[in-house]
Amino acid sequence: MNNIFIALDFENETLAWEFLNQFPEDVRPAVKIGMELFYREGPAFVEAVKAAGFTVFLDLKLYDIPNTVGHAVRNLARLDIDYLTIHTAGGVEMMQAAVAGAAEGAQSVGVQAPKLLGITQLTSFSEATMQATQLVEASMAESVTHLAKLADEAGLAGTISSAFESQMIHDATRAGFLSITPGIRLAGDAIGDQSRVVTPGRAHEMGADGIVVGRSITQAADPVAAYQQVVAEFTQGA
Repeated sequence: MNNIFIALDFENETLAWEFLNQFPEDVRPAVKIGMELFYREGPAFVEAVKAAGFTVFLDLKLYDIPNTVGHAVRNLARLDIDYLTIHTAGGVEMMQAAVAGAAEGAQSVGVQAPKLLGITQLTSFSEATMQATQLVEASMAESVTHLAKLADEAGLAGTISSAFESQMIHDATRAGFLSITPGIRLAGDAIGDQSRVVTPGRAHEMGADGIVVGRSITQAADPVAAYQQVVAEFTQGA
């Protein structure tokens, strides 16, 4: 698994390609394309990035009734993407529809189905914010563990959550269920709009199977060197 994802949080594809073209042909990291870039540039950009040899994680956080999400995932799977996010709060039936849609869409064009990753709680949420916003008394740990169990039951490949919940997720789910963690910063970098952040090495020690890194790489003076530093730290721990 290419388990270190660079978040392409750029305004348009011109800026994204300026960044990606800094990587030599023998270094093709996995990249995360989020809503901002996808809604502006559309499927053609996703297909171009995939054709250039990059692993593609499409982060659209789908959340709707089961039929709608299932059909949406079926269409997105035809793009030959590698990972796709949906909200676990949509429930087991919605997630199962997504799994079925992924298989159908991929089969229709002869590619592998994307791994579906469930959003538990956003890393911008503190526990107090989560409780106030969702009008719940459950702790962050209880909420994330519950949602991860639902994702596992529905057949998702894993979840997106803070590294602080990775071990709990592994303890509550089947072997091989993935914990992919955003909110990653190199030591000394600003945390920005994230509330729960860790370094790559610490994420590894906490049980993360993969990490999503944005500004520590995309805003670095030497993005390739920064990426290689992240790889080294995550692989070795810290």
